[in-house]
Amino acid sequence: MEKPAVGRSAATCGWRALLLPQLNRQSLYVYGSEVAVEQECVRQLESGVFVIHPFSLMRSYYIMCMMAITFLNLIGIPMEIAFLDENSGLAWEGFNVFSDTLFLIDVALNFRMGIIAEDGEEAILDIKQIRSNYLRTWFVPDVIAAFPIGYILLFADLEYHNDDNPSKTNKMMRILMFVRILSLIRLARVSRLVRFFNEVEKVSNANLEVVRLFFRVLSLFMMIFLLCHWNGCIQYFVPMLEEFPTDCWVRKENLMNSTVIVKYSWGVFRALSQMIALSYGSMDAPTNYVEMWIVMVSMVSGCLMYTVLVANATAMIANVDPAAKEYKSKMSHLEHYMAFMKLPPELQLRISNYYQARYGGKWFDEKDIMSTVSSALKEQILAAMCSRLLRNVPMFQNRDENFIGSVVLKLRYEVFQEADVIVRQNVPGDRMFFIDHGQVLMEADSYERELCDGDFFGETCVLTRGKHLATAKALTDCRCFSLSCDDFQETLEGFPDVKKDLEQTAELSSDGGLV
Repeated sequence: MEKPAVGRSAATCGWRALLLPQLNRQSLYVYGSEVAVEQECVRQLESGVFVIHPFSLMRSYYIMCMMAITFLNLIGIPMEIAFLDENSGLAWEGFNVFSDTLFLIDVALNFRMGIIAEDGEEAILDIKQIRSNYLRTWFVPDVIAAFPIGYILLFADLEYHNDDNPSKTNKMMRILMFVRILSLIRLARVSRLVRFFNEVEKVSNANLEVVRLFFRVLSLFMMIFLLCHWNGCIQYFVPMLEEFPTDCWVRKENLMNSTVIVKYSWGVFRALSQMIALSYGSMDAPTNYVEMWIVMVSMVSGCLMYTVLVANATAMIANVDPAAKEYKSKMSHLEHYMAFMKLPPELQLRISNYYQARYGGKWFDEKDIMSTVSSALKEQILAAMCSRLLRNVPMFQNRDENFIGSVVLKLRYEVFQEADVIVRQNVPGDRMFFIDHGQVLMEADSYERELCDGDFFGETCVLTRGKHLATAKALTDCRCFSLSCDDFQETLEGFPDVKKDLEQTAELSSDGGLV
């Protein structure tokens, strides 16, 4: 959950706190720490200039609101032009005026909207730089998209309904039709929708790959929906401009006096039929060159839709679960190697099963991961996985936390398959084992014993470098951690008191060691 980066200072600023950067994953990634985000808040406050920070709470809510308004405009504008005609109603005209007003305000706010630098490492809050960047990039398209057609339509409709002169009424109807066609420029707001999606992905707290993937899928399907929606509206709009000739599809389907939903449904049906090359959307082929061009445009847009969909789906699939893909690649190389070396089928199966048990279908370079994290994080990772195993061993109980942490760093992960002999009796031992998961059978001349999760064996070997007193065989696939004798002795050098105590323990238990 996001929270303000500034404590008392933000609380005393009232509404200005909404303009300051919030503590979230993205801001912490850019600035590095909470202190750095705090300093960024102080920098903005000390500037004394009204600027909306790109990581602010107001910016996040503003983007969400504008995305919703923009999407509704991109749906409603084509429907208004194609189907509603002069019967759009006061509610829709009010929404048009509201949207135009909001987009004009958006143009003005963009001169006060902080931007993220191209390197993504800082936010630009200087008014001159913001103004210069906006004028060079999106100012002209935004002004065109925000042209207040809604106000013109509202005043023209009022004049049309208040005038009883037939000649003036006909003239006003032609003007209204021209203005409605002119309102197509508002579809340029689709660029705003794309930019809003990009900003949501960059600026919000959505820097997790799953969330990014969700926004990519959502934006892709929204664009496909808009393409089908616009195409369906065009199917009806073009015959309407021609005043519905006798051979047009609208007259053939007897839709002249149908409801808007029926007309729209038929238009979208024709559009989808042509886009997926299923049919012409009706029983007959195009009967005039205008319909023929509409069909060709629909087919081409359908091809483009397929291309974009396949390209994006391929990119998404390629970026999903890279660890599993790397594992499959490694297994493919392994299979070619085993075939080339002509290994026996039984051995090939055991090798494949080992990889499955060791990596679980995911390939990670554990050494590389551990080498890139800090020593503190490495200790915490290994402690989370193995500290409980160490606490089960008597010689590690009630020991100093620093000693336990040092031992944890020396542990190595190993996997053994069913029937594998882990150690053999009377063979010199060089490490001890901690069973994380699995079952192990200890076999000696005089006894047998089964070990399971959380058990250990070979502890006397790391203390005395003696021989194993029993054979350890895996009864199931076993995941273990091992501690080598050399690593343990190296750790003890830094803890002389512990070393002395363990040497005394080794002398007492040398005759009764388990393995």
